[in-house]
Amino acid sequence: MEKIVNVVIIGASGYTGADAIRLLSEHPFANITALTAHQHAGKNLSDIYPQFASVSPQILQTTDEIDWSNVDIAICGLPHGTSQKLIAAIPDTVKIIDMSADFRLKNQTTYQDWYGLSHDFPDLLSEAVYGLSEHYAEAIASSRLVACPGCYPTAVLTALLPVIKAGQVSCEDLIIDAKSGVTGAGRSLKEANLFSEIAEGLAPYGIARHRHAPEIEQELGLAAGLDNVTINFTPHLVPMNRGELVTIYAKTNGANADDMRSTLAAFYNDKPFVTIVGENETPATRHVRGSNYCHVGVYQDRVPNRVILVATLDNLVKGSSGQAVQNLNLMCGFDETSGLTQLPLYP
Repeated sequence: MEKIVNVVIIGASGYTGADAIRLLSEHPFANITALTAHQHAGKNLSDIYPQFASVSPQILQTTDEIDWSNVDIAICGLPHGTSQKLIAAIPDTVKIIDMSADFRLKNQTTYQDWYGLSHDFPDLLSEAVYGLSEHYAEAIASSRLVACPGCYPTAVLTALLPVIKAGQVSCEDLIIDAKSGVTGAGRSLKEANLFSEIAEGLAPYGIARHRHAPEIEQELGLAAGLDNVTINFTPHLVPMNRGELVTIYAKTNGANADDMRSTLAAFYNDKPFVTIVGENETPATRHVRGSNYCHVGVYQDRVPNRVILVATLDNLVKGSSGQAVQNLNLMCGFDETSGLTQLPLYP
């Protein structure tokens, strides 16, 4: 029998924290021992999320109230900039999965430039493993601190890394058009995210300055063996709750879409959560909604020596909490699919 691990979810009142609760409540080897939510401390979880009335425990605590002596792993769903100090205070006996950006970027200067914050724990930063499950499983399995990728980087890198490593696609002139549901902006109140502001419309944001760009560039550079990679990345906010789709326009190095489809299919052949669709199929957010699956397609462009790659996932699951649970499975030696076999919701 597998060992049961005790899990604390930090930031349980946010969207990613809530999805972590939803997934772990069905996990055969994970026991949620505590939930934290600073603003809502003292309340019941069901006061915030009535759908979780059957979940135990119910009382939301502050992190100062947690007894870490019986905790095996912590999943942290706090905003960027607030995770690093809290994580530094967690005992070394506890494994940590951080869903913020505080440990994704290996260069402290890059982190400060893009997030406007200093990184005060360089030792932890060097220890952290980038948690792109399908690509760094071995390192994740032996790590204590895992930095879950952002939702956009997860989709982009899932599509690009195998063909970049195979030398089939150039890192030059990469154009990434990305679209995400409103939950990607978090649960805090923002005027721009009100229903009347979002509904029946579509708009880009973070043009040429979105914080996921340097994260994508970091990983593409590592894959290609390049010190500097610069991408053209533009995200858009779509009037739906969850879901994400990225369309990538890439310059080829002599390969065509069929070659790349074969490369992707071979790489992900034994990866249960990534599906490479056929040349006459199109990835769509409705095909992965509520699940930990990512669908990827590749198509020949009309422009010579270019291809179009499309990837879709649920930004709250494979793009965040689901990948966190997948990394938990890797870190604890469980079957990678434990707690994550839910099929997509449709319609």
